[in-house]
Amino acid sequence: MPRPMIRNLPAQTAQRRYEIAEHILRDNIVGGQLPLGLVLLEGPIADILQTSRAPVQRALLRLEADGLVHRFQGRGFLVGPQDEGLTPNRTDIKSFGLVIAQHADAALQSRSSWARIYNTVERDVAGCVVFGQYRIIEIELANHFKVSRTVVRDVLSRLQERGLVRKNQSSHWIAGPLTAQTIKDHFTLRRMLEPAALKAGAAAVDRERLTELFTRLAGLEASQPVDHLEKLEELQEQMIDICVLTTANEKTRELIRNNLLPVNAAERLLRHLGLPDDPTAITEMRLIVELLMRGAVDAAAAMLETHLDASMKRMIAQMKIVAIIPGPSVTADYLTHVE
Repeated sequence: MPRPMIRNLPAQTAQRRYEIAEHILRDNIVGGQLPLGLVLLEGPIADILQTSRAPVQRALLRLEADGLVHRFQGRGFLVGPQDEGLTPNRTDIKSFGLVIAQHADAALQSRSSWARIYNTVERDVAGCVVFGQYRIIEIELANHFKVSRTVVRDVLSRLQERGLVRKNQSSHWIAGPLTAQTIKDHFTLRRMLEPAALKAGAAAVDRERLTELFTRLAGLEASQPVDHLEKLEELQEQMIDICVLTTANEKTRELIRNNLLPVNAAERLLRHLGLPDDPTAITEMRLIVELLMRGAVDAAAAMLETHLDASMKRMIAQMKIVAIIPGPSVTADYLTHVE
């Protein structure tokens, strides 16, 4: 995979992240590095630039206003003007090797220091909250990763936005406990948001990706449970991405993504502890996809509600098993168990 090429160009005045992202994408589009018809998605671009999705989204909207990219009947933007009848090219943008000016790369690196440790901190936190309540000590977190308190607060603020940590009355950062009631709360929000998002975005669903997902689900349904349970997390993410996050309402998409973070983290931990998944989840997802393929949008939304109800009950049953399992003997040194 080509690596982003860093050009040594004169530094410019300080810019916001979305302006940096816009200039990088603009230069690569005008310079022909990104071909006409290429599908641009926020997530992969954010990964390359080591930033969050928000500045990438704003950059794409500014490029759309200038006619360099346009929306289409699918997720993301296409490179090029809207009236040229371009065929979507879904090649991974990472394979093109973006050209990034040195000053832009340096600016992004300095502004996204939190991103380099965020995933590790999120994983550490998610790995213990099923077992109780933990306090996160800022100075110990900073020393652990050898970063500043400012970077630590950026990380904790983002974890707070995603519902993974909170501040108590003493202004201490607290993670957990993840309880059956917490799970019910998250699934209540899922039931409110996800079926409505499915109905709102049904007309823009990528039919090709939907058909591919249906073929995978139907094939796995007929295979041995061990074969498809290993792929369950990936399939769940694909189903949400293709069927639910197609809604044009970015705020709804953000709420859904953030609400899913603690749920997915808990499911991942339960799976890591050896608790079995239920193969009927594959059938439930296959029915959602099949109904959507047939244009039965209301029925697909109703089936999604059924799937969410069943998923909540399965997860709560697993939580009851965890209640009798001893907690982790070792956690990250910045996490302190609170009795």
